[in-house]
Amino acid sequence: MADAVNHISSHSDFDKLLSTTRYVIVDFYADWCGPCKMIAPHFLKMASTYSIPGFLAFAKVNVDNVGSVAQKYGVAAMPTFMFFKEGRQVAVNGNVTIQGADLPTLTQAAEKMGKLAKEKAAAAAAAGSS
Repeated sequence: MADAVNHISSHSDFDKLLSTTRYVIVDFYADWCGPCKMIAPHFLKMASTYSIPGFLAFAKVNVDNVGSVAQKYGVAAMPTFMFFKEGRQVAVNGNVTIQGADLPTLTQAAEKMGKLAKEKAAAAAAAGSS
């Protein structure tokens, strides 16, 4: 199975993903971060479950390798999860960011964004077939 997570290697990669995908969930992490390693397999599972090309993507940004993106969004703790809709940062279930390996809160946000993306994808498919 191909990796369902987009591994961001540059600021332009990140901008391209935001401009081509309606909803994006981003994991800002570091290789040396224990909680990041703990939650990574769960993030991958969510990506495998909810990703819909063009509608919902999951991305990982290594703060040590792509510091400009982390700096732009004020990431100071790892892991930090952020949510984007049509290129803009948004709150999901009242959370603009989730700091730390908070699996229940992250799971709820992924489920909500997955549902929204599925509805948008179905509406787009219906519009395209009429």
